[in-house]
Amino acid sequence: MDWNKHANWLGVSWRQDAKETLECLGGEKQPFDWLIVDHYSLDKHWERELKSTFINIMVIDDLADRCHDCDLLLDQNFFSCFEKRYNDLVPDHCLKLLGPQYALLRPDFSRVRANLRQRTGAINKILVFFGGSDLTDETTKALEALQFLNRPDIHVDVVVGMSNLRRDSVKALCDSLPQLHYHCQIDNMAELLSEADLSLGAGGSTSWERFAVGTPSMLIAVAHNQEQHSRDLKNKGLVMYMGRSDQIDKELIVKQLEKALSNPDLLLSMEKSGLELVDGLGAQKVAETLCSISGTSQL
Repeated sequence: MDWNKHANWLGVSWRQDAKETLECLGGEKQPFDWLIVDHYSLDKHWERELKSTFINIMVIDDLADRCHDCDLLLDQNFFSCFEKRYNDLVPDHCLKLLGPQYALLRPDFSRVRANLRQRTGAINKILVFFGGSDLTDETTKALEALQFLNRPDIHVDVVVGMSNLRRDSVKALCDSLPQLHYHCQIDNMAELLSEADLSLGAGGSTSWERFAVGTPSMLIAVAHNQEQHSRDLKNKGLVMYMGRSDQIDKELIVKQLEKALSNPDLLLSMEKSGLELVDGLGAQKVAETLCSISGTSQL
């Protein structure tokens, strides 16, 4: 796979970017232990250009659609055949860390996980969070569905980021119903998730946060790279996947909410499976692997 279909996202050629990256290092004479690369536009050509300046290269990827020249590859996503996704895409010596057990979560998730309450499968509190910007406005769809459901006994935490261009209208909608509670640009997501009996959100890395604290979830894919792993999670009974954002309306969300409300055993099963899949210690495992390969006691 010599052709990288995402190359134009870089804005310049890979050669120019590699040259500018080396210049930013200021002519360092001693090679760095690690270069960590996380960009869809970069592949083996760019990585080889940086080889002389870095002893080891780590790549973070989830598309498995281009070759890498790296020593360690991390893909923290869940796919039905994730063990084989990078066959022939990385060198034979490359160590592959694959799956949500390596999810890079903040330390507060493992802290909160250590003191989780016992859920019953009943839904008394829901968390709505579709990412900081929520470009497709899934938050409004979810709130309209909850409004239609007419369950004032269910407390709903609604989280948006400062980059959400519709945050004022979301806040106005939350202010119109006493059971909706608006939060903007928070730093206590682990606590809010652990308090929720159900989460409505996007696919992607937030899924691993939900699993780490056992929160059952209803997912909507808001980007193409979320679709396959969301379907695979559904097929394993880990989530309720509703589909792509352009397929979702208020009525579909209401139908899925009614299913969740009437099926506590399903929610308890998702909680158990999520906790087994993600332990919240992925960042520590990755850091320990980096140190082990480079022969250092700490990063």
